[in-house]
Amino acid sequence: MSQSPLPARRSRRDRRGRGLRGPVLPDTVPAHRTRAEKFDECVLVTVQRLEATWGAELNGTEFAVEDVPPSDPAPWEHGGVPMGRYFPAEAGQPGRVLIYRRPVESRAVDPGDLVELVRDVVVEQVAHLLARSPEEIDPHFRDLG
Repeated sequence: MSQSPLPARRSRRDRRGRGLRGPVLPDTVPAHRTRAEKFDECVLVTVQRLEATWGAELNGTEFAVEDVPPSDPAPWEHGGVPMGRYFPAEAGQPGRVLIYRRPVESRAVDPGDLVELVRDVVVEQVAHLLARSPEEIDPHFRDLG
């Protein structure tokens, strides 16, 4: 009885002398963060700044970031893609503010503009939550300077 030869194993050799591929930057370097991580941090800083002023009113409110809004818009939303959405508290669920990363990023011209746009979107949603004007929530709302 003859046995069929086993397939030869391929070696993992470096054929061109450049070494194995690895990360360009180590994980400990700030430039290694992804755009999503930078966006999350921007939202977090904005929310923390608002909680310093409106902490009692925002108590229990959840803030979250999602990549894109759902394909079925709410009945009151018309025209354009929403950059954020507020869901009021109901049936034991806390109020929730969602910021949609991709629509906000697509409207920002540069990183500085992104920070201002995130601030404005979060302030608009908090204004809906507290039934106040955005200018009352943040005096720098839509400040061009």
